[in-house]
Amino acid sequence: MDIRLLELLVCPICKGPLEHQRPPQHERQELVCHADHLAFPVRDGIPVMLESEARALDDSAPTADAPR
Repeated sequence: MDIRLLELLVCPICKGPLEHQRPPQHERQELVCHADHLAFPVRDGIPVMLESEARALDDSAPTADAPR
């Protein structure tokens, strides 16, 4: 995904910043809004910024910083 595009994108709900998560550090490629606890998918390099397509983040899932 183009870095310039990523700098322009914000959460469509709260207009807050998004974190670009992608493999191999993360299971899937998506844009995450930590304020709304939602992850928007990136399909074929195109961010799908629809609330109906967003995945709710599970707070009980281990994060990259959490010990395993």
